[in-house]
Amino acid sequence: MPKFNARLRADNFSEEDLPELMSALHEHGVKGYCAFNTLIFTKELEAAEEQLRVLEAAGVDAVIVQDLGLARLVKRVTPGLHLHASTQMTITSPEGLKFARRLGLDLAVLSRELSLRDLERFAKEGEEDRLPLEVFVHGALCVAYSGQCLTSESLGRRSANRGECAQACRMPYEMIVDGVKVDLGDKRYLLSPQDLAAVEEIPRLMELGVKSFKIEGRLKSPEYVAAVTQVYRKAIDAAMAGNGSEVKLRGPDKYALEMTFSRGLYPGWMHGVNHQELVGARFGKKRGAFLGVVSAVDLGAVELDGFAVPLKAGDGVVFENPADTNKEKGGYVFGVKNRWMEFGHGKIDFEGIKVGTRVFKTSDPALDRQLRASFAGDLRVRKQGVLNLRVSGREGELLEVMGNGKVVKSQMPLQAAMKRPLSVEVIGQQFGKLGGTPFELGEVVMALEGDLILPMSEMNRMRRELVDLLLAEPPVKTWVVPPVFEMPVRESEVVKEPKLLVTCRTIEQVEVAMRSGVMRIYADFEDIRRYADVVKRVREGGDGVEIFLATPRIQKSGEEGFFKLIERAEPDGVLVRNLGALEYFAATGMRMTGDFSLNVANPLTAEFLVGSGLERVTVSYDLNAQQVLDLIEGGTPSWFELTLHQHMPMFHMEHCVFAAFLSEGKSFLDCGRPCEKHVVKLRDRVGMEHPLKADVGCRNTLFNAVPQTGAKFFGELMAAGLRFYRVELLEESAEETIRVLEMYRGLLSGERDGTTLWRELKAQSQLGVVTSGTLESVS
Repeated sequence: MPKFNARLRADNFSEEDLPELMSALHEHGVKGYCAFNTLIFTKELEAAEEQLRVLEAAGVDAVIVQDLGLARLVKRVTPGLHLHASTQMTITSPEGLKFARRLGLDLAVLSRELSLRDLERFAKEGEEDRLPLEVFVHGALCVAYSGQCLTSESLGRRSANRGECAQACRMPYEMIVDGVKVDLGDKRYLLSPQDLAAVEEIPRLMELGVKSFKIEGRLKSPEYVAAVTQVYRKAIDAAMAGNGSEVKLRGPDKYALEMTFSRGLYPGWMHGVNHQELVGARFGKKRGAFLGVVSAVDLGAVELDGFAVPLKAGDGVVFENPADTNKEKGGYVFGVKNRWMEFGHGKIDFEGIKVGTRVFKTSDPALDRQLRASFAGDLRVRKQGVLNLRVSGREGELLEVMGNGKVVKSQMPLQAAMKRPLSVEVIGQQFGKLGGTPFELGEVVMALEGDLILPMSEMNRMRRELVDLLLAEPPVKTWVVPPVFEMPVRESEVVKEPKLLVTCRTIEQVEVAMRSGVMRIYADFEDIRRYADVVKRVREGGDGVEIFLATPRIQKSGEEGFFKLIERAEPDGVLVRNLGALEYFAATGMRMTGDFSLNVANPLTAEFLVGSGLERVTVSYDLNAQQVLDLIEGGTPSWFELTLHQHMPMFHMEHCVFAAFLSEGKSFLDCGRPCEKHVVKLRDRVGMEHPLKADVGCRNTLFNAVPQTGAKFFGELMAAGLRFYRVELLEESAEETIRVLEMYRGLLSGERDGTTLWRELKAQSQLGVVTSGTLESVS
């Protein structure tokens, strides 16, 4: 729809289209789901509720939802809609799924980063209570976890959680290691994965109980949709017929997938991480099928070392330019002779096309015509039901026909038959004319008394009336409920003075923070085995400072050991960053605060999480200052804390850049752990060098080089009742930590105003830049 979906750039459907669209889908035995997979801001809850009612009335089968608060809204106001958890909800473990089921899910779309081995653990759920699962099997791969990518928001105020992704992962980057640029040759697209193609994994996924296979197809052509669905339909059918071992991606199937859209085809994370293969790094856009390598260049023609795929006149090709893929040469082939490609006079500038250049086939008009033919013309209606009839009546009364629970009667009485009385054959002939409907005639039971007759035209009318009754949508129920966005006020402790909390990533930062008058330290270390020592150190010298330990941002199945290490360290509490951690620690009785990664954007989400055991939740980084104020006003101020200073965590990814480009290793088992030996930054196209960090699960986070502060909004936030403010440290030394915390202590005590603090930070920043970032109000 035009709003509340993760592909706002697409040519979307309108409310006026929807009823007709759903009717057409249902007539063909197809379900229609609506993507409602963005965060919902407080002031949008009313519009979201209205949109849900429109969807239910139009006959939509299910909504795909990211926002936890919206999920609650679905179940409360539109119980006729099935609720599907979007991959944007970041469900990565059985524990996280168990927690999310409290929302009343009917199906869950899991994160793309899960392997077959990870999925085996989901399959161990009891069969009777197992929630249907859906996984992505084909299409573009985001390098960051869906729902956890803040890059577009951080760099350009275009939130991926709001459908405005700017695809920064498809841009070139340079790698700066220990202050020196590393020569990676023609590898420049360090964060651009190949496209997912899990055709060969379909049989195993079916064995694991996966019920639905998702193809990423928005912003793609109809030809792409036709090609991909044909390939996967064939694979599913083969697996169901017991021929799963024969499912291979090769020949015409592979060619069709490559030509309709491909950045390279790869099974993604299905077989675990392989940091040497997931990201090819030579390009970030569509390539097509590899054709060959240039062996000679002549006037108007180019010779290749051979053709890896067939080539004919009219096909399109491109000559790779790793130095700048936006300045690549290519065009349509005029003729093909042996290994030579001929081009029209003046169509291509051959300067710069050298021997050894790789060539890709980018278009095949003949294939496109073939694919268009597969969906051209009237759609064949899929038979989705058998129509069984019971026919009854007597002379002088109306003929009654019951079909699948629906009854129709003739408009004229039955008469005695002189010849050709009504029979199973006659009824079958007239009522079996079901072409263009989703039904086929089944059993006909006759219960007529005597030899009777009725005009053929009247039986045809009755057949049409019966089909209309069977296809009619059930009446839409009117649900009388109070507006859900009017939240009850919860009783809570009144905090008068503002409190400063700080996230520390080094022991030096912890040492400074203990003596800086902060209320709480959040320890966020790559090596969580050090957590027990951190807790001990704060208890010994922190003078009453609370110590909370941060969980990893992602928890996969089998990684509960990280939680156990945190629990054994006996901190004052836990900074919870994923749904699996919330499920785990809620059972321990430990104090919990929810971090930004839980994506709290409205009071419905906040109330749900606080009601699930969190003391407070951190406001989502997708909100600007006015939206933060709306959130506080819509809920209870004591529910929330706000990150006032930070380097925004942009990409959070399973892809390990350290291993991929500083080692030959496929995973942590053989990479040599360069993350522990080097300081790495990625330099973008405008020269900013963004710090790269690894966590305990070998996942990487790329942080924005530019720190941001919300200090100039502090007065408004205080007036709204917000009392808990966090400073997130990253690479600050002990001296820098002292300076930053001293400034924010001054802000909270009233010794500094927010504008002055912002200017002081800018003056003292090595980069000379500190931005007000995502909190900057926008009109």
